[in-house]
Amino acid sequence: MKFLFASDSFKGTLSSEQIITLLDAAAKNVFPDCETMGIPVADGGEGTIDAVISVLHGSIHEVDVHGPLMEEVVSRYGETGNGAAVIEMAAASGLPMVPVDKRDPRVTTTYGTGELIKTALDRECRDITIAIGGSATNDGGMGAMRALGIRFLDENGEELSGCGNDLARVADIDISGLHSAVKDARFTIMCDVNNPLTGPDGATYTFGKQKGGSPEILDELEQGMIHYAALIREKMGTDVDQIPGSGAAGGLGAAFCVFLKAEMKSGIETVLDLIHFDELLEGVDLVITGEGRIDWQSAFGKVPSGIGNRCRKKGIPAIAIVGGMGDKAEMIFDHGIDSIITTINGAMGLDEALERAEELYAGAAERAFRMVKAGMRLQDRS
Repeated sequence: MKFLFASDSFKGTLSSEQIITLLDAAAKNVFPDCETMGIPVADGGEGTIDAVISVLHGSIHEVDVHGPLMEEVVSRYGETGNGAAVIEMAAASGLPMVPVDKRDPRVTTTYGTGELIKTALDRECRDITIAIGGSATNDGGMGAMRALGIRFLDENGEELSGCGNDLARVADIDISGLHSAVKDARFTIMCDVNNPLTGPDGATYTFGKQKGGSPEILDELEQGMIHYAALIREKMGTDVDQIPGSGAAGGLGAAFCVFLKAEMKSGIETVLDLIHFDELLEGVDLVITGEGRIDWQSAFGKVPSGIGNRCRKKGIPAIAIVGGMGDKAEMIFDHGIDSIITTINGAMGLDEALERAEELYAGAAERAFRMVKAGMRLQDRS
């Protein structure tokens, strides 16, 4: 028997690596002669760099950049070899980097994300994958593009800093200083939303509130974003609202597509392609995946659906071990997952479940492998 373990972390309790260790111990307790292989997996959000670098044995590079409020911070990105890099914009422009009392999408910027990209380009990386979830920003990507050499000018020809407030002030775009390596580079953006740049489902109204925007601030920013979109249409010849996902990360998706000619792809599909997941499935009898909580959203771009769909194509059964189940969790069965096993084994509060996460997961893993063994015995009797 050969088992492959590919689970997302249980955020706040168990890392993917801890889960692999627990699964390995349980598998060998029930199947002493089994072969196991474990890989950390993420869906393009938190932990993506670590997961990809771990599997591909790449390297992490620390970089001094500017955070969402232009404060000096130490960020990081990964290189996987052969000129490839993986970047998380949240590591430079993420919402958790801004104290709650200072959250205001009018003043935050993606400048630091641009600095990470510039560093990768300067280090000869030409195949750059960027995860853009968890932003603190609503600047249309102006900050990031400014770090890469594009100048956004006001009506007096003065360069703007590239924050949300500047959306309404930008009057011209000068791309002549864009980093020379951009034309030779390929950019892939991990994005699982289809929101346009403007409108009721756009960047500002969909994501701005969680970034600190009041209704009045959001109205102000939306007018600025409409102006910005019109300017891009005039100067660059692109209607960004026709690009699915242009509203991702406060409009960073739009800037990547227009100025870097980036390709938008599903986060989990991109991660699985990066780590050559299909090749890892060769000779595998069973895959175990999972996440902290599984519900209807898990069927749309989360780790279990990505893993399950790949397993189904190969005819390999897959089980999800999860912390808990939410509304319509059973939708995951349409995506290659054959069963769900929860770690909770009795009535308990959330605090107790979190405190006992390791113990509970170990018990669930043991039950899962015993159920597999029972299934094998049934097959032998048929």
